[in-house]
Amino acid sequence: MDINKFKRCRILVIGDLMVDEYLWGDVDRISPEAPVQVVAVKNKEFTLGGSGNVVHNLATLGAEVCVAGVIGPGSNGRMLMDKFHELGVNTDGVIEDPGRFTTHKTRIIAANQHVLRIDHETKKDISEKTLKALKECITNKIESVDVVLISDYAKGVITPALLSHVVKSAEKYSKMTIADPKGLEFNKYSGVTLLTPNKKETGAAAGMEINSESDLGLAVEKILKSSHIDSLLVTCGKDGMVLFEHDAEPFRIHAEARQVFDVSGAGDTVLAVLGLAVASGASLKDAATLANIAAGIVVGKVGTATVTPDELSAALEPFRDPAVLKQKFLHQLADLSQELEKKGKRIVMTNGCFDLLHAGHIRLFAASKQLGDVLVVAIDDDESVRKLKGPGRPVLNARERVRILSALDSVDYVVVFSSDDLNTIMEKLRPAILTKGSDYTSDQVYGHEFIEQSGGRVMLIPVTEDISSTRIIDNIRKGS
Repeated sequence: MDINKFKRCRILVIGDLMVDEYLWGDVDRISPEAPVQVVAVKNKEFTLGGSGNVVHNLATLGAEVCVAGVIGPGSNGRMLMDKFHELGVNTDGVIEDPGRFTTHKTRIIAANQHVLRIDHETKKDISEKTLKALKECITNKIESVDVVLISDYAKGVITPALLSHVVKSAEKYSKMTIADPKGLEFNKYSGVTLLTPNKKETGAAAGMEINSESDLGLAVEKILKSSHIDSLLVTCGKDGMVLFEHDAEPFRIHAEARQVFDVSGAGDTVLAVLGLAVASGASLKDAATLANIAAGIVVGKVGTATVTPDELSAALEPFRDPAVLKQKFLHQLADLSQELEKKGKRIVMTNGCFDLLHAGHIRLFAASKQLGDVLVVAIDDDESVRKLKGPGRPVLNARERVRILSALDSVDYVVVFSSDDLNTIMEKLRPAILTKGSDYTSDQVYGHEFIEQSGGRVMLIPVTEDISSTRIIDNIRKGS
């Protein structure tokens, strides 16, 4: 599937907009006021939540997006609008209702555990005035879009009256509608092309427990018979997904085994990628398969996350070059550091030319990795190597060195730098440990001042053999 086509897609997203706030901190004591943990907050992050996360996923993948929803007056509503504008999203359909407030969810995470969630929300249905304004926007936009996505978080925006209007408008212009549902009553989604409930929601809507594949089939059959919905894509967590279409055998999609850090927002990613794939001309089966891959990527991240085109492209390549996944660029390091910190991962960094790998390098990488959780290897670009090593170097250009290093299990990420960038890499990455071979002293290690001032350490890895790339290369050239 060519995900470059996503950039030509136009998507309308209708749903419940919200702000997701994350408070990251540490716990080292119990409150003297009550038997509860005291969280010392270190970082705060605000992201687009609810249908806003669907929008964020779409925009990250390059689509042209129009959003329809409701915000209240105040700072949270303004924050949402600012974030949409930063993404280049059309907000003509975002209605400010002075009688409501913007849904705001605060998640408190300490010691890499989700400790508490605090919700500020209203679930009452939108007013007739707001409903009328939303209908008008949808009427104006729906003809020009490829697919309509409905993100229902049961906060009062996706009412039966609004859904009925969306379905009729979509049918008028032959537009596909895909809805991520909430609640027990799926009949309100009648006329929607595809519904994407999870297994628990499917059982609840059918009024039965699902303990087997046959139970799931019976539940879906019951829903399809009682409502005018064309297809169901049931998400089953670690068991993948199952696509049910009228007069067709169920199509099961198995999930790839991954380490799961956070499932929040995975349904938003599924909805976004489904919509984009269908808008690009993919069949429902191919679209669902791609959505399943995308969901597997975002559950490996912490918090409300999105999937990038590079991540999706890499996952689609069965024999992909490991450098595609492991190479990072300067502008990506701050986000990488933040993501690893959220997961409680300890970053170790080492740097050098690594022009021709030898046993000493392999020992350096293996020993460095043992000092933490993630090893980042920074390598000098070709110009820097020439300045350091002289004419005829490097023997292997930066691209080849990245590919070789990426093939090593002990190396998690590789970044190429010029001589002026090494400080910037350390500032963005903020490693806990910087390693070098013991043929250096700590004071000779470039960047040791920054590492030590920021609370990190320089560790010297014992060098037991007199071996170097330069000597090996010189011997080869001499023919010895």
